[in-house]
Amino acid sequence: MNSPDAPDVPPRTTDPATDAAPVCSAKACRTPAVWVLAWNNPKLHTPERRKTWLACEEHREHLSSFLGVRGFLKDVVTLAEWERGSAAGGSAADR
Repeated sequence: MNSPDAPDVPPRTTDPATDAAPVCSAKACRTPAVWVLAWNNPKLHTPERRKTWLACEEHREHLSSFLGVRGFLKDVVTLAEWERGSAAGGSAADR
């Protein structure tokens, strides 16, 4: 799955230049991430597996649409909610 705006690689979780807050996964975007898009490709992943892309407000809809038209998008939650779920021993997508 290749797209100039939606990489098929693990999302950048920090800006390499500043090693600061998580940043959007959209190509060339360095805006802080607000959203987590949980997805999987049913041809490659088990149903419970979730891969993630991060999105800023501006790119959430575009990245969601990219995954959605392929039937990959499973959940969209705020980064804060996702992190709370991870801290509790799971992910928001598992609930």
